[in-house]
Amino acid sequence: MINNIAGDVLVSAGCVAYQGPFTGQYRTALCEEWFKKLEIHCVPHTKEANLIATLGDPVKIRSWQISGLPNDTLSVENGVITQFSQRWTLFIDPQGQANKWIKNLEKEGGLDVAKLSDRDFLRSLENSIRFGKPFLLENVGEELDPALEPVLLKQTYKQQGSTVLKLGDTVIPYHEDFKLYITTSLPNPHFTPEISTKLTLINFTLSPSGLEDQLLGQVVAEERPDLEEAKNQLIISNAKMRQELKEIEDQILYRLSSSEGNPVDDLELIKVLEASKLKAGEIQAKVKIAEQTEKDIDITRMEYVPVAVRTQILFFCVSDLSNVDPMYQYSLEWFLNIFLSGIANSERADTLKKRIANINRYLTFSLYSNVCRSLFEKHKLMFAFLVCVWIMMNEGKINMDEWRYLLSGGAVKTMRENPAPEWLYERAWGDILALTNLTNFASFADDFVYNVSCFRAIFDSAEPHREPLPGEWDTKLDTFQKLLVLRCLRGDKVTNAMQDFVAANLEQRFIEPQTANLSVVFKESASTTPLIFVLSPGTDPAADLYKFAEEMKFSKKLTAISLGQGQGPRAEAMMRGAMERGKWVFFQNCHLAPSWMPSLERLIENINPDKVHRDFRLWLTSLPSNQFPVSILQNGSKMTIEPPRGVKANLLKSYVSLSDDFLNSCSKVSEFKSLLLSLCLFHGNVLERRKFGPLGFNIPYEFTDGDLRICISQLKMFLNEYAAIPYKVLKYTAGEINYGGRVTDDWDRRCIMNILEDFYSPEVLTPEFAYSESGIYRQISTSYDLNGYLQYIKSLPLNDIPEIFGLHDNANITFAQNETFALLGAIIHLQPKTSTSGGRGREELVEETSKEILQKVPGPINVQVVMEKYPVLYEESMNTVLVQEVIRYGFYTEPLLNQRKQARGWQQSLLEGKALDGLS
Repeated sequence: MINNIAGDVLVSAGCVAYQGPFTGQYRTALCEEWFKKLEIHCVPHTKEANLIATLGDPVKIRSWQISGLPNDTLSVENGVITQFSQRWTLFIDPQGQANKWIKNLEKEGGLDVAKLSDRDFLRSLENSIRFGKPFLLENVGEELDPALEPVLLKQTYKQQGSTVLKLGDTVIPYHEDFKLYITTSLPNPHFTPEISTKLTLINFTLSPSGLEDQLLGQVVAEERPDLEEAKNQLIISNAKMRQELKEIEDQILYRLSSSEGNPVDDLELIKVLEASKLKAGEIQAKVKIAEQTEKDIDITRMEYVPVAVRTQILFFCVSDLSNVDPMYQYSLEWFLNIFLSGIANSERADTLKKRIANINRYLTFSLYSNVCRSLFEKHKLMFAFLVCVWIMMNEGKINMDEWRYLLSGGAVKTMRENPAPEWLYERAWGDILALTNLTNFASFADDFVYNVSCFRAIFDSAEPHREPLPGEWDTKLDTFQKLLVLRCLRGDKVTNAMQDFVAANLEQRFIEPQTANLSVVFKESASTTPLIFVLSPGTDPAADLYKFAEEMKFSKKLTAISLGQGQGPRAEAMMRGAMERGKWVFFQNCHLAPSWMPSLERLIENINPDKVHRDFRLWLTSLPSNQFPVSILQNGSKMTIEPPRGVKANLLKSYVSLSDDFLNSCSKVSEFKSLLLSLCLFHGNVLERRKFGPLGFNIPYEFTDGDLRICISQLKMFLNEYAAIPYKVLKYTAGEINYGGRVTDDWDRRCIMNILEDFYSPEVLTPEFAYSESGIYRQISTSYDLNGYLQYIKSLPLNDIPEIFGLHDNANITFAQNETFALLGAIIHLQPKTSTSGGRGREELVEETSKEILQKVPGPINVQVVMEKYPVLYEESMNTVLVQEVIRYGFYTEPLLNQRKQARGWQQSLLEGKALDGLS
């Protein structure tokens, strides 16, 4: 150990100084590079030297883990770097684990916690420096307050024999016990080099293995609390016994070092040695028993690993969604709450294997439905597909090269002639040729040429994603690989195939419309949890909230304000009053007050759960915005407010908000039910026409639920007041005023009135009246109650058939292709930026690309030939420039190159102190 100490400590010093900001994989790779250098320079070192083995103290590490430090290798390394770093530490901590650990670790030392946004944070820091207390500065951004400079650089000096530090304008005594910790919740901050040199950056971003271990502890604690308790007791007792052993060793060393003369004559020392030997023997026996017990517990714990693995996959699916939209932010704490409630609510079973399957099934859908509430419609299928693919990747069912091809296609190595130019686009043929680069598709292009008529049938089919592939390909390829073939032939149907893929590999309910119910969201909220409506243009949840407040008997206790310039102080006063009296506060349009958002964040963080009234609720609305505080988004309950996607989902949303009493509240019940279905179908129709671009409307209008609500109220009113049904009045109020009020184009107005003719006419009152040729969208018997209508709506197709819009089937193609590539583009944003390709690292790929580029670059240019062809003359300045450029970029003649090599050789000889021959 003493022989190897130089190399081991050198590597550890390198880890502390340099490795903090990096991920676990990169740290390992860096250490391997360092070991190679140690071998080259013959520096003795332990074969598998690492930071924890060299500098880590097992007793201290145990105490850190008791304080909440995750027990994966990366986190333990981070703890050791924190301990030995000579600069203050800045933790990159998006999941808040370092924050939690530091708060527990330094609680007994009187830790002060502050944020840069706090008005008196400098005063708190001054007190901590003066009295030698630990200080945590949390949630910093990419820039720090310049006032912190002397503290970060430890610019202390002596004044009248005392160590002092100048903070701002005041000189304060500097206590040696003072510690400073800084955390940021930004997931990928870009700090300036100045900050990186003043502080030790430590990457505390959660790793999959670390989360897996934490989740395993949680699931075992819920399922087998006896085991988890025993394990925790073992950790504490082991740490205590190791501490005692260390104290004994220290005592012996102290006695030996302070003993004078012959140690054998020192009776006191001999007594200590005897007592120590007995104690050490006892402890070692206990440690062995404890270690065996721990192994037995771990064997039982390992049976629950599938739950931890599945949950870890789900978390990382969710945590990256912020790359797609800034409002998709979810905290680890929020995720763990869903995880724990999933374990508690999932179905019990006789066998452990079945119980684990039940937990996984319940958890996956519970998380999906919770996240879907806060996703925009265009991202819901993407999320379901991503969850499905990640689960299958973990099981080894998806090839990574095939996955990359699905997302971004591939390059054609050898171009061949298109076998069917009359119907097959050149781009599609290029994709087929690129597909043959994949191992499982090597012969696909040849088979395609051989079976071109069969592939033509698939290309022309209305449902190509459900057509069997010709030849061996239908049995040879799995459902995922068939997506790749479909991507080449019919990109417009890839989203439909993805739906089938998710339904087959997860469940059908993962692709069904998920409607956000205010009462469900409200049940899951608390007085400290804000409820956030994420808006899309043209939507307003105010009416739904007022209606819900009325149901909850809170309509008189709800106060609302629309935020904007200068409204901050008023909103703050309203919130403080509501917290005391248990009222609801509704802050609308938070995106219009970005400068007040930090104040709102501070207000929410300072809500004391013990003092706030339990009935208090804070409701917020905002368009997607980068200025919206991440901590509010992560810990709040989010709901997206936008029209659902598809006629079926729109109908479902319209009817879910109704009741049987309302359906029967009109004097003409039968006519009201028929015309109400007609009106809701019309609403879904005009909303969904926008996706077809100019084929739908010349201008995409933002029709809202408010338009439908006012039409329903007028329909009921006119049916009650008129003896005969006033179709002319109904059509005029709906088509010209309510919906038509938004329409600015004359042709669009004409179009909307013609569409309305099909839905507001006497024919719709006849039973089984069909709104489309196929009869899928039809009138149903008015004897049905609300549940009957909902069952009919659920039986409608998930994807709209263009006939309901009066359009040809081909109208869908452009829209569906754009949708497919937008979805694949969004998934690309979620891919790790440093993934390897087929076992090859980034460096190898870059090297390969460089070689390919070098092959295309022309050879060196001979300067003499250039000068002969374009002589350097005074009147021909262009020739001079050409020759200068050729010389500048290193394209020399052979004699010049030789002279250069010779000059370099002399330079090297001079550096080595050798005598030079032939140098004048």
